[in-house]
Amino acid sequence: MADPKGFLTTGREVAETRPVAERVKDWNEVYVPGSLLPIISKQAGRCMDCGIPFCHNGCPLGNLIPEWNDYAYRENWQAASERLHATNNFPEFTGRLCPAPCESACVLGISQPAVTIKNVEVSIIDKAWDTGDVKPQPPERLSGKTVAVIGSGPAGLAAAQQLTRAGHTVVVYERADRIGGLLRYGIPEFKMEKRHVNRRIEQMRAEGTKFRTGIEIGRDLTATDLRKRFDAVVIAAGATTARDLPVQGRELNGIHQAMEYLPLSNKVVEGDFVTPPITAEGKHVVVIGGGDTGADCVGTAHRQGAASVTQLEIMPRPGEERSSGQPWPTFPMLYKVTSAHEEGGERVYSVSTTHFEGDADGNVQSLHLVEVEFVDGKLTRKPGTERAIPAQLVTLAMGFTGTDVENGLVSQFGLALDERGNIARDADFATNIDGVYVAGDAGRGQSLIVWAIAEGRSAARGVDRYLTGASELPAPIRPTDRALTV
Repeated sequence: MADPKGFLTTGREVAETRPVAERVKDWNEVYVPGSLLPIISKQAGRCMDCGIPFCHNGCPLGNLIPEWNDYAYRENWQAASERLHATNNFPEFTGRLCPAPCESACVLGISQPAVTIKNVEVSIIDKAWDTGDVKPQPPERLSGKTVAVIGSGPAGLAAAQQLTRAGHTVVVYERADRIGGLLRYGIPEFKMEKRHVNRRIEQMRAEGTKFRTGIEIGRDLTATDLRKRFDAVVIAAGATTARDLPVQGRELNGIHQAMEYLPLSNKVVEGDFVTPPITAEGKHVVVIGGGDTGADCVGTAHRQGAASVTQLEIMPRPGEERSSGQPWPTFPMLYKVTSAHEEGGERVYSVSTTHFEGDADGNVQSLHLVEVEFVDGKLTRKPGTERAIPAQLVTLAMGFTGTDVENGLVSQFGLALDERGNIARDADFATNIDGVYVAGDAGRGQSLIVWAIAEGRSAARGVDRYLTGASELPAPIRPTDRALTV
């Protein structure tokens, strides 16, 4: 145990953020660089080294959290990094982007604020990069087998790295112009600077993974051609079909899916544009959807100089503490104030959009909404609560309904879908087509980055066993596993 009295003597401290007036003027990460290291050892010492560490169950990767907390407390950063990488290929991604179901399952969280597991994780990996402890791990010998990975998000990258290290020749295909999937273009720079993605890609290249950008399987390269070239295929194309809002006025200019809007600001940071083709500058912005993607739109609009930002959510405002219906160690739905919300804007709950209105040129100018409530379990409009709010840019951040079926990937492979529209798979993550596997949101549906990495690692084991007859690669989850929720 790191510090037997740590959870009694040390209060919870989290990463310090830069002042709002400063950070909204740039795209750098919101946290003060280097602010964690002076406090993180004591924070790691709050870990109780529980007899049954429920944080292991909260995390689908099975991260060895008490072990690397102990090393971090003792400032043995090399050992901490080794324990961290034993279960997680990309802790710098999860340490920045994961909503931390491990903290919701922390035993200390029963009676006081949980251990800052995310902050400890990101401190360990950032220190490991600074000290050169993160090195390429090329295989000792090649198997002679080839694998194609479709998609370069966290699931695809995790599968590719595991299979490369197992000795297979792996090629990752990405339809965008840069590697990273939603890590690259769906996550704003202020949440995770893309240098973290870039150096992982360079590590993977040094290990032997090959990358091909600007190639969409199903359009640019057929499934038949791909199967002829490779011994196995891993589909990690994500759940990119966005949920739409079919109401009057949806066709007006200025109404965009979040994943049409967010990538353009990242392309500005990459140097592709001076100003984005879709910008919030000087406009009244409405974000429909109260989740993390909606918050990303809010923060992006602030940095682009929006006149106002309003975020709408159809569900009621969550509580700030666990309710009896969301007991420990489940992941509770709580009222969350992200860094983007700290920067301003209005959040409106229990409302539904009825229609949009535009000007003579077909540009959206206002959004009409109505308050809603649950009556006998059904969402019902409240009479007399209709009103309009100004809206010159609207982003739809209402989640995703499944993987892309319009590009031909599903039909060309002949893949079976489950009842939710995801690609069906068996216990080894294999589809109904021999040698074709699926990992991540394409098979699970919209989920968290930590689940995507776990899926990629588990699918890699299935592929390795298919190619060689046996596998020593870890498989932290089964396709049927789900988060600790009620």
